[in-house]
Amino acid sequence: MEQLSYANLGERLLRGKLNNGLTLYVLPRSGYCRQFAFLATRYGGIHQRFLQADGSWIDTPAGVAHFLEHKMFDSPDGSELKTFAATGAEYNAFTAADMTGYYFTCTDGFEENLRALLGLVSRPYFTQERVDKEQGIIGQEIGMCLDEPGNGVYYQLLENLYAHHPIRQELAGTVESISHITADTLYQCHGAFYRPGNMVLCVGGDVDAQLVARVAEELLPVDPLGAACTDLGERELPQAVRAYGEKEMAVSVPLFELGFKGEPPQPGESLRQRLMGELACDVLFSASAPLYSRLYEQGLINSSFDSMYDCAPGCAHIMAGGESRDPKAVMEAVLEEARRLTSEGVEPQLWERLKRAAYGSMVRRLNSLEDTCMELAQGYFEGHDYLAFPQIFQSVEWEDVAQLIARWCTPERGSLSVVRPLPGMEELEAEREEEGI
Repeated sequence: MEQLSYANLGERLLRGKLNNGLTLYVLPRSGYCRQFAFLATRYGGIHQRFLQADGSWIDTPAGVAHFLEHKMFDSPDGSELKTFAATGAEYNAFTAADMTGYYFTCTDGFEENLRALLGLVSRPYFTQERVDKEQGIIGQEIGMCLDEPGNGVYYQLLENLYAHHPIRQELAGTVESISHITADTLYQCHGAFYRPGNMVLCVGGDVDAQLVARVAEELLPVDPLGAACTDLGERELPQAVRAYGEKEMAVSVPLFELGFKGEPPQPGESLRQRLMGELACDVLFSASAPLYSRLYEQGLINSSFDSMYDCAPGCAHIMAGGESRDPKAVMEAVLEEARRLTSEGVEPQLWERLKRAAYGSMVRRLNSLEDTCMELAQGYFEGHDYLAFPQIFQSVEWEDVAQLIARWCTPERGSLSVVRPLPGMEELEAEREEEGI
């Protein structure tokens, strides 16, 4: 395995590609009492159309990646889960737009837990009876998400921004879409995406890298195919689909999410664009930024206001939101602030302070085995070395961020999503406030 050193971070990383096609990262932390393992596949909610081994394309219903994550914990005898329980390991999994990950943390029995994790993910066991039962369980989960205002305002914004990209669809799918999932569907998707060449294993702690490699080569099959080939649909235009969307839900104060559609990062540029996008959010929306103070003083936002940069293959955007009695006024103020920043610039001391704070936050995250291993996996799928962030960070100047704001934060690329209270709810809330309830 190749050894990489990061003197400015005091980190060391072992990296290699195993004979079966699996990419392996080991983050040695001598003396740590905990070990962490994260096995991820390049398969998430956006991957609904893919190329099969026979050369034919297949379209699958929305929500399969999330459904498959749930069913991977099934086995005829539950031996893997029994291993986790016997050793006291904590285990879990998640599905994101572009990745599904399985992980455990333990202080004892690392090899047994690693074998359980790899066995869990590599030996599928699906029956139609269990799939039918899971449809009801996940259907209830989808129903609860539909009743959640934060979820509603978020996906309404993505539908406003994107015309075709599957990022606009609920990660878990719909009750209707998951009704078309069968045991055969799950086997097809597992065969296409849960292959060593489409996966990465990241391990951290006081562990033996050679042991990890040996166990992974023993338990996972040889994969000659490499990364899966997917199709995300038509290429998106730069403009947002619609400038505004609104719905009524059970909220006492209007909830909003505003967003701006950007360009997907170029190959090898995902980490740099992420740093630029996050700094753009800091300059525009953070509590240290002039806009935040003005909006807060005017009563247009409160402490719920927050922002983020996000991207997935084929898309990228920044968004901000919270509670406001006048979301449209907030959107107008954001557009005006974006114009001001690109013409007048940012106060140099504020820029340096925000940049130092952002860098410090990334360095502090290295204290978490879990966060670091997950970032390494995400970086592998995106084509960058996450631990190279100090050099990339130093290369980002205000002019880079200003250009991003100038391109993205425009009326044509922007959209506002609002969830308003159901009729009578605002009046009821006002009465409750007057009565001191």
